[in-house]
Amino acid sequence: MAQDLRDMARRVTPGMSLALPVDYAGVSMAMTRPLIEHGAGGLHLVCVPTGGLQVDMLIGAGLVATVETSAVSLGEAGGAPRFNDAVRQGDIRILDATCPAIHAGLMAAQKGVPFLPIRGLIGSDVLANRPDWRVIDNPFAASDPVALIPAIRPDVAIFHAPMADREGNVWIGRRRELAAMAYAASETLVTVERIVDRSLLADEMTAAGTLPALYVSAVAQAPRGAWPYGLWGEYASDTDELMRYAAAARTAKGFAEYMAGFVGQEVPA
Repeated sequence: MAQDLRDMARRVTPGMSLALPVDYAGVSMAMTRPLIEHGAGGLHLVCVPTGGLQVDMLIGAGLVATVETSAVSLGEAGGAPRFNDAVRQGDIRILDATCPAIHAGLMAAQKGVPFLPIRGLIGSDVLANRPDWRVIDNPFAASDPVALIPAIRPDVAIFHAPMADREGNVWIGRRRELAAMAYAASETLVTVERIVDRSLLADEMTAAGTLPALYVSAVAQAPRGAWPYGLWGEYASDTDELMRYAAAARTAKGFAEYMAGFVGQEVPA
C-alpha cells in the first residue's frame, strides 16, 4: 500500500476534482510539491469546508479552474494572496458555499443519494448565487421551504494523518471530516507521519478513530508532512513560515521566488 509521493501525484489528472481539508484537520502539504511538479491543471478544488495554504499554492501555480469553498485564508497570517488575486483577475471560478452545505454535499455522496436537505440558506445571497442548489417545499409540512444540496463526489481526496498500518488502515482520530472526504471520493490519497506494524483496527485504543483501508487508495510516509501547518498530537503550526509565505506571495514574482525554494526545500525537523 505504501507508495512514493510522485507516484501518488500522478494519479491526479487534468480536470479532476480534489477534496482538501481545513488547515487544522491534516493538510497534506507533502503532496503539494509533487502535485505542482506533476502539473495536472484545470482542477476543481473542494475545500472541506475552508481552504488555506495548499489551495493558495495550487492556484498560484496555475493548476486550478474552480474553487468550491466556504472561505480561503491563511488564518493568523491573513488573506490568501494568490487566491485573492485570482478572484480579482477572474482567473478562477468560485462556487461560494457554507460549511454545512459542503458537509451536506459530502454526506449525500456517502449515503448514495442525489442531494441532502438543509436549512439556514433560505433568503441568503449564497443561495441566490448557486443555481445548482434548489429550494423545495417540505413534502411533510405546509409553508416550510428547505434547500437541497447536490451530492459532492470528488475524484480524489487528499489529506495527512499521524499514522497508518501496513494493511492501509489510517488513524484519523476525531477528524471525522477526513472520513467524510474518503467516503465521498472515488480515490483517497493519504500521507502519514509513520507506518506502524500493528493493526490499527485490532487495537481497541485506535479502532474507533481508524479509517479502514477499504476507503484508502494509497498511502505514503511523509514525516512532518503537514508543515508548515501543524498536526494534532504531533507538532504545532509554524506561524513564522506562514507569515513569510503571506508576505512573499503578495506578488506573482514573490510567489515564484518563494515556490522555487519551497518545491525543493527540506522540511524542518
